[in-house]
Amino acid sequence: MKIGLYFGTFNPIHVGHLVIANYMAEFTELDQVWLVVSPHNPLKDKSTLLNDFHRLQLVREAILDNDKLKASDVEFKLPKPSYTITTLTFLQEKYPDNEFALIMGEDNLRTFHKWFNHEMILKNHKIYVYPRVLTTQEEQEVNQISHNLLNDFRHHQNVVICEEAPVMKVSSSFIRDAIKKGKDVRYLLTESVYKYIDEMRFYK
Repeated sequence: MKIGLYFGTFNPIHVGHLVIANYMAEFTELDQVWLVVSPHNPLKDKSTLLNDFHRLQLVREAILDNDKLKASDVEFKLPKPSYTITTLTFLQEKYPDNEFALIMGEDNLRTFHKWFNHEMILKNHKIYVYPRVLTTQEEQEVNQISHNLLNDFRHHQNVVICEEAPVMKVSSSFIRDAIKKGKDVRYLLTESVYKYIDEMRFYK
């Protein structure tokens, strides 16, 4: 089985995440997409980050009725900070009959050369790339990156550019800020996720 790994803090998971995950499961060669919830990095500020259990539970709530999507807590059990290559190696050894690929936004592809052991990832795994609308700050950072390097990645045999994937300019930080301000965000979340967040009074 071909499985795409979609990493994120999912703080909280929103319709933008789900649209991308569902697109990859329905319109590419992937059989399943696993939404891998990133654990809290002990070296980083966690003032706005829900604990690992709640973020995992929100993902489970969001994809409850979709057999092609799965919530994964695999990185909760691995050494921190977690490196993508470590997670890929662990999963490949645990599920040798499966083929694991990465799902990432184009912004991540632009900085992929900075990833730990990125050459090994590129050699052994496919990468499915979806378009992303960049913020002004991200655009400034992108302009500093060699276009030759980006083109090398884009034309690599293991990189699949999904140009038709929907582009949604919605972020978890926008949703958290909106909730804090008392705004109605119900249409940016699934009904079950919205209800969970509201009942637990998260981000308020």
